[in-house]
Amino acid sequence: MDSTAGLSHTGSKGAFEVIARSGLARRGRLTTAHGTVDTPLFMPVATQAAVKGLGPDDVALSGARMVIMNTYHLWLRPGPEVVAGSGGTLHEFSRWPFAIATDSGGYQAYSLSTLCKVSDEGFAFASHLDGRRLLLSPELSVQIQALLGSDIAMQLDVCPPASSTKEELEAAVSRTTRWAERCLRARTPGQTLFGIVQGGPDVALRCRHAEQLGRMEFDGLALGGFSVGESPATMHRVLSEVVPKLDAVRPRYLMGVGTPDDIVRAIGTGVDLFDCVLPTRNARNGQAFVRGGRLSIKQARYRHDQRVLEAACRCPACSGGFSRAYLRHLYLAREILGLRLLSIHNLHHYGTLVGDARRAIEQGRYADWAASRLAPDEAANLDLAPL
Repeated sequence: MDSTAGLSHTGSKGAFEVIARSGLARRGRLTTAHGTVDTPLFMPVATQAAVKGLGPDDVALSGARMVIMNTYHLWLRPGPEVVAGSGGTLHEFSRWPFAIATDSGGYQAYSLSTLCKVSDEGFAFASHLDGRRLLLSPELSVQIQALLGSDIAMQLDVCPPASSTKEELEAAVSRTTRWAERCLRARTPGQTLFGIVQGGPDVALRCRHAEQLGRMEFDGLALGGFSVGESPATMHRVLSEVVPKLDAVRPRYLMGVGTPDDIVRAIGTGVDLFDCVLPTRNARNGQAFVRGGRLSIKQARYRHDQRVLEAACRCPACSGGFSRAYLRHLYLAREILGLRLLSIHNLHHYGTLVGDARRAIEQGRYADWAASRLAPDEAANLDLAPL
């Protein structure tokens, strides 16, 4: 722990404090209306107000104390009025008692809808459910998130693909900045709101955008537009240069990233919050994350394998003694239990990863821990597909 620890920020509805550092890695506490969140933290993705196939107790057992839900999907179905009628917020609706973040819905409006047009007014699109023509504006996005009752809301932004030209990146950043100002004016009193830094792989543009948003009254800053087609090496290079330039007293959130190695590297640059669909999506495709790589349970080599997924893992799948042979059988038989157990295991893997990272930062040995965590586990890799 060094003399730079102890930085704190009090926002609209909560507070963030950095309590320890190890190099650039930060150990913090984020206070929300639904409890204190220890950072670095991984947020499971609960797109439709549920982590696919799992109940709230399953998710909480992994160590998660915040999930992220999807504004676009919950706006279209069931609608914020249904959520409000079920107790007032997503917490009561979903029976998740801890913190909830919601994204802005812009990326989904752009990527999932047909005939989407982006202008300064917002995203004009046809619903992927019934074809209704809708407009998602910056003001409406934060209003929907307020009605849903999330603990952290995100500004509406423009996420350009990795193939964007310099001009397209500049235009996306400029529009995101204008929308940031509108989101702040429209937010409900007390609503915690994060700004989103864009700029693609252009470090100078990202740093300029971070400075612009840093002058605004956001409660935290997120990094969007990563893992959208650029190489992992490019992402890590840009993060190493941009993250340290973000305001040091506010939480930093890397959106939609990523693999365990991505998270270890990003924590080392100073990122505090993460979300990604990989743990549960890969589980539904028969992949388990274990130390050193990914285990593909459908492979024939596991037909008679009586070992659990990972001997040191304390998740219900491993501590319960469910063998690789049994999990393979469940997966090939398309039994839902197999997908549940793999999902539970993967969330535990991610929860254990960030928990170990927090302890390493507290002990002032993050660089050594990260190096050991990133080093290939030769024994495990005899069985594994590489990440």
